[in-house]
Amino acid sequence: MKYMLLVYSPENAWTQEEWTACTQKSLGICQELQSRGQFIAASPLHPVATAASVRVRNGQALITAGPFAETTEQLGGFFLIDVPHLDEALAIAARLPAASKGTVEIRPVSPLSGLPPDQFTATPAGGVPQSRYMLLCYDHEPTWNAAGPEALQAAQQEAAQLTQELHARQAYVSASPLYPVSTATSVRIREGRRFVHDGPFAETHEFLGGYYLIRARDLNEAIQVATRHSGARVGTVEVRRVFELPPPPGA
Repeated sequence: MKYMLLVYSPENAWTQEEWTACTQKSLGICQELQSRGQFIAASPLHPVATAASVRVRNGQALITAGPFAETTEQLGGFFLIDVPHLDEALAIAARLPAASKGTVEIRPVSPLSGLPPDQFTATPAGGVPQSRYMLLCYDHEPTWNAAGPEALQAAQQEAAQLTQELHARQAYVSASPLYPVSTATSVRIREGRRFVHDGPFAETHEFLGGYYLIRARDLNEAIQVATRHSGARVGTVEVRRVFELPPPPGA
C-alpha cells in the first residue's frame, strides 16, 4: 500500500550543516527503500517563506503569500513509499532525521481512477526549462460530507481531468487524494524514544486531502494551476517549490 510521509519541523531548528546531514541520511534511506522496491519519490521543499496559498470563492481567486497554516512546525518535505502495512511505514518514519526535531505524519494514499501514470523521472522534451512544484490540497472535510458522495465524486473527476490536461503538455508528475484525516498517524522521536499517536500533525479545520506534483515555469504558472483545482473552491491549495535532488540509483 502506498503511504505519504509528510515531514514537519521548525525551520529555525536546523543549522545548514544539520540540514545537509539530514538530507544525506534521508537519501541513504531512500536508496535502501529503492533496493527493496518500496521507494516512489521524496524531496525537501523550499522554505515556507516561498509558499503561496490559493483559495477560490465565488469564482474569484484569493492568493496570499505564505503557507496554509501559521504553525511553529512547517511542512518541509515528503516521502512517498509503497510498503505492505502501516507498521512498516511507522518504522521508516521513525528513522528519518526530521522526526528527532519535528513530526512525521503518515497518510495512506487513496487510489483514484483517471490519473495519468506517474512521471517522476521523465524529462520533458524541449521547451522552456521548468521547476517542480507541489500543490498541497487542504480540504474542509465536513463541507464535503455535507455535500454528499456525488459532489465529492464530481470534484474528483474534475481534478483527474486537470491532471490529464497537465499530462498532455508534459507538466504532470504525480497526484493522488489521501484517505480521510482520521487515518493519519504522527511520529516523533525525542531522546531516543518513539512517540506515536493517531491523528494528523496539526489540529485545524482544514486537513491535507491530497497532492499534485507538477512542472511549471515559475510560481505564477503553478498558482494558475492551483486556481483550477476543484478543492480550492472549498478549501485551500498551498503551492511549494520542490528541491531538485538526484534520484536514488536505479530510480
